[in-house]
Amino acid sequence: MIKNPILATIVIFLLTLTWLRIIDFLAHRGWLETKLSRKVIHIGTGPIFVLCWMLYPPVPSARYLAALVPLAITGQFVLVGTGLMKDEAAVAALSRTGDRREILKGPLYYGIIFVLITIFYWHDSPIGITALMALCGGDGLADVLGRRFGKGKLPWSASKSWMGTFGMFAGSWLLAIFVMAVLSSTGLLTSTLAEMLFPVTIICLAATLVESLPIREIDNITVTLTALILGHLLF
Repeated sequence: MIKNPILATIVIFLLTLTWLRIIDFLAHRGWLETKLSRKVIHIGTGPIFVLCWMLYPPVPSARYLAALVPLAITGQFVLVGTGLMKDEAAVAALSRTGDRREILKGPLYYGIIFVLITIFYWHDSPIGITALMALCGGDGLADVLGRRFGKGKLPWSASKSWMGTFGMFAGSWLLAIFVMAVLSSTGLLTSTLAEMLFPVTIICLAATLVESLPIREIDNITVTLTALILGHLLF
């Protein structure tokens, strides 16, 4: 724990930015496939950021200061996506086809969701954590596995595969359980891991079903909303 919340925010911002710039660099150099780099950012940024919440002292301003980190990064997404800032490395890492305007869709929604959940749920709520991990690990791993091993397509969604759907559930569940186990061990989550297993499993299954639907571009939003609504019912 860092006693000064402003200092904690600076540390988290530097850690998150370093992670993003490393992936940007690898994608820009061509050492990491563009589509893969986008999902590596998708999967890795969330857990790093959420686990860093442990650095904050128990003060009311902590959640708002923490939310400044994804807010600043999301602001950069807007500047790059609109062309007001030139950042070829970010475009290579965050877009599917190299079109900067794609950043104004999935990556932008991703950032906004992180800002809102940080403010309204914070580290004492398993609801927000489950929703974020479904967004990060689930949606990210679904794309990675689906592209590489997704030969068997879903009957109700020709662009989705059984392997991708498995990746969605596995990524959501494993990341949620891992992050909750860490936060629970530090006392930031009052519920025990055993108490959270059943709700997390049901939420991840529902999020997986929603992600499997033939909906493009807004699955970051639909998956998150599904997880939040069920979270309020089950936790």
